[in-house]
Amino acid sequence: MGTRRGKSPVNAVLKWLMRQPTKVKSCLAVVFTVCSLVAMKLFVKNHDYFFVASEAIHAAGIMVLIYKLTTKNTCSGLSLKTQELTAMFLALRLVCSIIMEADIHTVLDFATLASTAWVIYMIRFKLKSTYIKELDNFPIYYIAVPSAILAFIVHPSNRLINLSGILWAFCVYIESVSVLPQLRLMQNAKMIEPFTSHYVFALGVARFLSFAHWILQLIETRGRYLFLLGHGYLWFPAAFLAEMIQTFILADFCYYYIKSLKEGQLLMRMPV
Repeated sequence: MGTRRGKSPVNAVLKWLMRQPTKVKSCLAVVFTVCSLVAMKLFVKNHDYFFVASEAIHAAGIMVLIYKLTTKNTCSGLSLKTQELTAMFLALRLVCSIIMEADIHTVLDFATLASTAWVIYMIRFKLKSTYIKELDNFPIYYIAVPSAILAFIVHPSNRLINLSGILWAFCVYIESVSVLPQLRLMQNAKMIEPFTSHYVFALGVARFLSFAHWILQLIETRGRYLFLLGHGYLWFPAAFLAEMIQTFILADFCYYYIKSLKEGQLLMRMPV
């Protein structure tokens, strides 16, 4: 006879983890993160690959949404506002990327922007009847206005084109909290269907890789990365904090996603 699913080592570890208090779970999460960063530093020589992988996984998440929209003919559970914020920061980042350094990041941003624009088109027009506007009630100006003000005050100073520095900072700040409308919608709905949860999980993985890129670059350059990102001492802490906020916002969702996946649930319940 084979090993019962409930008796497998993985399920035993997960059950033990679920019984632990929040402080223990937090400590274990920190240990896991540190171990992951150490492993990445040892086995991946070019840390730029993390950022490329982050953008590629984000694009893959958008592909999951496209598959849902084309096969299920419904946009139920998707936040139009998150998609619009995503298109906003991708468009601005694409412009900045073309101005400063056209490379593989430019190609990935263009592909992701085009896919996001198609998702927005489908939600607004083709599948408008399945869009639940009442649940997607997070005001965009709560994100856009503070991000614009902060970008004007704290940004990487560029002596040639200062506007590009402000636009880049605006992209970073918008991206860090662009998922909030989607999380609010899921909390309002209480339940999350599979394709939406796969998409948000992909965003979480992408954020972790991007955050790892920042940490490892800082360690690798022994702090000199502070000055490579732009002039001034406020920009790096602000950008680093934005990356950290986005990572931790999605970390909680990823925990419940993995928990539901291991329990064999097709639909996720958001914690109260």
